[in-house]
Amino acid sequence: MTDAGPTSRERYRAQVRAEIKQHAWEQIAAAGVPALSLNAIAKQLGMSGPALYRYFASRDELITALIRDAYRSIADTVRAAYDDGADLAGLAHVIRDWARGDPQRYFLIYGTPVPGYHAPDDTTAISFEVMSVLIEACGALGEGGSATPFDAHLDDHRAWAGGHPAPPAVLHRALSFWTRLHGVLSLELAGHFAGMLFDPDPLIDEEIAGLTPDGRG
Repeated sequence: MTDAGPTSRERYRAQVRAEIKQHAWEQIAAAGVPALSLNAIAKQLGMSGPALYRYFASRDELITALIRDAYRSIADTVRAAYDDGADLAGLAHVIRDWARGDPQRYFLIYGTPVPGYHAPDDTTAISFEVMSVLIEACGALGEGGSATPFDAHLDDHRAWAGGHPAPPAVLHRALSFWTRLHGVLSLELAGHFAGMLFDPDPLIDEEIAGLTPDGRG
């Protein structure tokens, strides 16, 4: 027996949900997440508020869908790049390209938390997929360097890495990579380099070069 695929009603529902999410991204780009309004989206789509709530029961449910899509996008992008042979430096540029391609999407998951909103566990699980790839890439560099007190701390605190069994030194390098990359990315995407009259590309290259098997910056 073959799979009949989605029904016309299911396809229509998926299409409307996609349109709602697109309008939500446009609202976020214009005024930020706090200004997100389901009623405003309903008016743009020519439907009533109650009709829209059949597709997303609440504002938080819509935000969750956007966050889930964003994490899924970066997780798939990073995994595909790594499977295609990208090393740690290559992954840094892949993440930067992804972030620059849609800054609002980047800031939704890596920027200031949405007030009063708590993401469900499944979104955290997808974020662990990204970190897992980075830990693999860091592990490919070897452990390197001498052990630090923070290494010992990370050996007992692995929740941020989804409990990955990598050696503490590898976890340390992955965490350093993550924090340093996002630090410079957040400044760049927020426009803080614009008036400083220098190209941030070499800065990012230097940040990544500091995360070598001989040390962690």
